[in-house]
Amino acid sequence: MKINIQNHHVSLGEETRTDIETKFSKIVSHFPDLVSSDIIITKEHNQHRVEVFTNYEGTRVSAKATESIMYPAIAAALKKLETGLHNRKGQLKADLHAKPTSTKPEIASDIIQEMKLV
Repeated sequence: MKINIQNHHVSLGEETRTDIETKFSKIVSHFPDLVSSDIIITKEHNQHRVEVFTNYEGTRVSAKATESIMYPAIAAALKKLETGLHNRKGQLKADLHAKPTSTKPEIASDIIQEMKLV
């Protein structure tokens, strides 16, 4: 899986990038159809904001988290992304099941007319 990491007003070291890729490996093990993901990490007013975007089965799934410390913000955003992916996977599985067909309730007067009692 390709991970695009963008940072604004934050410096990221190799350890941080490796940590992010390690956390993504768990998500990729559950969702092997993921091809790429974008992560934007910004720092504004002493708050770290992490936004994660990916495409899963034709739908864009995104998650955002804001914390005062960067690592909990990354963990929270990835957890929200995993939850969103599980929801999308559930929607896709629900579409595979047969939908119940509505039957017209039988009305006694219709049944009597069809019987031709005369």
